[in-house]
Amino acid sequence: MLNFIICDDEIHMLNRLEQLFNKCFLLHDYDAKIVLKTTNYNDVISYMSCNKVDVVVLDIEFKNSKFNGLKLAEQIRTSNKNCYIIFTTSHMEYVMKAYQFKTFDYLIKNTITLNSLSETLDRLFDDIATTNNKFLKIDKNTYVDINDIQFIEKHGMKLLYHTFHNTYETYNSFSKIKDKLPDNFVRCHKSYIANINNISNISSSDNTIMFKNNSVCYIGPKYKNSFLEMIDYDAVFE
Repeated sequence: MLNFIICDDEIHMLNRLEQLFNKCFLLHDYDAKIVLKTTNYNDVISYMSCNKVDVVVLDIEFKNSKFNGLKLAEQIRTSNKNCYIIFTTSHMEYVMKAYQFKTFDYLIKNTITLNSLSETLDRLFDDIATTNNKFLKIDKNTYVDINDIQFIEKHGMKLLYHTFHNTYETYNSFSKIKDKLPDNFVRCHKSYIANINNISNISSSDNTIMFKNNSVCYIGPKYKNSFLEMIDYDAVFE
């Protein structure tokens, strides 16, 4: 799931943007949500310091402050090089300045429609699918942060992606996804692929793997030796 922040100092525009984004998410079945909407730029920095954020939508000009969206983007980039930034503005003269902060797109406030926003989000999700190794595409409009995946389970004709907070399912097979996974995803069972970076404990007595979110999968005899060769014994073995 992609987490969005929207920041605009005009409450009516903030609410309008929230409605438009939520309509787009629903219309196109995007696996995304607005985790914060605010008129206060300090809220953005505070939230991002301890939460995962993938897309920030910023007003360039804050009317009642010497601060502005460009300065906020500069602060964001000091700690987060990879999140997407989309600017909103009523002033075209700011647009070129915005691109120095790796801006994905800009939206002209008085021309934003459901269709124009859909076009921007279509390009954003396409960009994630083709250039961003941080996300794994589960289905057409669902992208999961690879680091959040605990393990992948084969369940009949489906694959279940067990993440830190959610489980995603899709019709697929291990053979079709194996080349898309980084080296820290290791087959441990005929029905499981484990993200070894998220293992908290391995029990040698019953061949179980516990992950950081307390979920569990198993080690199969066929895969045991090759799997255990990849593990830091001191860190995870019981």
